[in-house]
Amino acid sequence: MRPRQWIKNGFVLAPLLFTGQFWQADRAGQALLAALLFCLASSAVYIVNDWRDAERDRQHPVKRRERPLASGAVTPRMALALLLALGALLAAGAWMQPGVMAVIGIYLALNLAYSFGLKHQPVIDIFIVASGFVLRALAGAVALEVKLSSWMFVTTLCLALYMAAIKRRQELARSGDKGRQVLQRYSLPLIERYAEMSATGALVFYSLYVMSAHPELIVSIPLVLFGLFRYWYVVEMKKGGESPTDVLLSDWQLMAAVLTWLLLCAWRLAGS
Repeated sequence: MRPRQWIKNGFVLAPLLFTGQFWQADRAGQALLAALLFCLASSAVYIVNDWRDAERDRQHPVKRRERPLASGAVTPRMALALLLALGALLAAGAWMQPGVMAVIGIYLALNLAYSFGLKHQPVIDIFIVASGFVLRALAGAVALEVKLSSWMFVTTLCLALYMAAIKRRQELARSGDKGRQVLQRYSLPLIERYAEMSATGALVFYSLYVMSAHPELIVSIPLVLFGLFRYWYVVEMKKGGESPTDVLLSDWQLMAAVLTWLLLCAWRLAGS
C-alpha cells in the first residue's frame, strides 16, 4: 500500500488552503475525506502496479527488497484480498462523495492504462504520472464545491511534470535502461531539459498566480524557488529523486522549506 507515498495526497488539500476555508470544520472534513479516498485509490494502484511488475522488480537492485510482492513478503493471494477490500471502501466512498469518486475514477482508469501499456510510451508515461497530482487538486476542489483555479491547475501540472521527469532521470542514471522498458527511449540530456522546462513553468505560473489572485503570498515565492533549488541539489549531489516522497522526508532543509511555506500561506490566507 506504500503508506509513505500517501504524502502525495496532500495535493488534495491545496484548494482548502488557497480558499482559506481550512478553519471551517465541515469544509476541512470534506477535504480530508477526499484525501483519504485518494489514499485508498492510490494504494489500489500501487498493488496493481506491483503485481504487474513483480518479475521485473525482482531484477531491480532496490525494488527487489522494497516491493512486497517482488520480495515475497506478500503473496499474490494476500494482495488480491487487500485489493478487493480497498475496492469495497471506495465503493462506499462513491455514496459519500460521488463527485470526488468520479475524479478518482478517471485517476484509476489512467493508471490502469498506464500499468497495462502506456508506461512503455515515452512522454505519455511522464504526463500520466503528473496527471495524478492534477487530479488530486481537482478532487479537493470538487469536495469543497469550488472551481479549480486555472493558475493552480497549470502550476500543479508543471510541478508534477518536474518531479516525474526527475524520477525518470534518476532511474535512468542509477539503473540504466534495465529498470524500465521506456527508459530505453530516453536520454539523460533530454529528461533534464524536460525537468528544467517544467521547473521554470512551475515557478513562473505560481508567481503569476499569487501576484494576480493572492498578492499577500508574494513573500512565499522565495520559498518556492529555494525548494526547487534544494530538490535539484538533492538529486544531483545526494543522488536522490527516484522517489519524491523519500527526498522530502530525508532532507531537513527541503522539509523545513515546505513546512514554512505551508505555515506562511495558512497565516496569510486565514479568513480570506
